[in-house]
Amino acid sequence: MISLVLFCLWVVAANVIAMLPSRDQHWTAAYGLIAVGIPLLGYLTWQNGPVAGLIGLLAGMSVLRWPVIFLTRWLRARFGRGTGG
Repeated sequence: MISLVLFCLWVVAANVIAMLPSRDQHWTAAYGLIAVGIPLLGYLTWQNGPVAGLIGLLAGMSVLRWPVIFLTRWLRARFGRGTGG
């Protein structure tokens, strides 16, 4: 139960941070949210099970979508295309 409350507070904090002006397009805040969110996601999964963890992962990915987009672009460039043949 406490992990759900903490995760909801994380989502609210992420949305409040997104509304604030930033010179670096919120990348430093995103790094902090990721650093706090990963252990929180583990705690959420441990306390409530894998379904709640997957829902929390999807919610976190929707809040921090640009780091996920850049990660998938980097992975595709590194491993996806260009290795055919």
